[in-house]
Amino acid sequence: MSFSLHPQLALDTTYLGDFPLCVALLHKDDSVPWVILVPKQANLRELHHLPMEQQHQFLAESQCVNLALESLFTPDKLNLGALGNMVPQLHIHHIARFSNDIAWPGPLWGNTKGEYRTDTKQSELANTLRMELAKSAEFHY
Repeated sequence: MSFSLHPQLALDTTYLGDFPLCVALLHKDDSVPWVILVPKQANLRELHHLPMEQQHQFLAESQCVNLALESLFTPDKLNLGALGNMVPQLHIHHIARFSNDIAWPGPLWGNTKGEYRTDTKQSELANTLRMELAKSAEFHY
């Protein structure tokens, strides 16, 4: 079976580009900068189900995302999470958090207004992130 993105992830995000292992997505929630990495493997639910070499590749790709978020936004904290309770497909959230964001110091899940960025703002942010992520030779959009 070939890889396909879960419909809810497709609805909630904008495609940023591809790393060798993962597709990078920008969440549309207007609360904070929020990138999601999804390994391009069918029926994958847990990170530890990947072979160790691919787990190492995921960590390298995750580092690229975190460095981009840190460089662009200077967050107070970077949150990583892989819940999967509503969307079983393995996807790992990379979230720039700020002491003045809507949910600080709690989690974002269930604590935002659930409002999406405008198409213009989403496109601008996606382009900014693509340019920063492209500093990694492994990222392509």
